[in-house]
Amino acid sequence: MSYSIPWHALAGGMLLGVSASILLLFIGRVAGISGIVSGLLKPVKGESSWRITFIVGMIASVFILLPFGVELPVVESSNLVLVAIAGLLVGFGTKISNGCTSGHGIVGLARFSKRSIVATLTFMAFAALTVLVTKVTGVM
Repeated sequence: MSYSIPWHALAGGMLLGVSASILLLFIGRVAGISGIVSGLLKPVKGESSWRITFIVGMIASVFILLPFGVELPVVESSNLVLVAIAGLLVGFGTKISNGCTSGHGIVGLARFSKRSIVATLTFMAFAALTVLVTKVTGVM
C-alpha cells in the first residue's frame, strides 16, 4: 500500500467526516460501523432501512471510484488463522469498548466524549503494540 498521493487520505477523511455528520444531523445516529452492523443482526422495527442504506453506500463507493482510476489497496495474508483471530479480537474489542474506531474516533472525538477519548487512545496503543509484536516476531 502506498500513500504517495496525500490527497487520497484528505479526501477519504473528508468523506468520512461528511457522511458521519449527515448521519448524525439528519437521523441522530452515530456512524459507528460495528453498531450499525450489529443492529442488523438484532433488528428493531424501523431501524433496518437506514443501516442497510449506509452499508450499501459504503460498498457502492468502491465501485463508484473504480472508473476514476483509483487503485484500491489489497492486503493479502497467507495465514488465514491469524486473519480470523484478528477479526475476532476486533469484534471483541468493539464489544467491550461499546463502539469501534469510527464511532469513537470520528464522532466521539468530535463531540469531546471522554469515553471516546479513552477508547481511541486504547485502540491506538494496542495498534502500535500489535505492529511492534508482529514486526519483532516476524509473524506478518
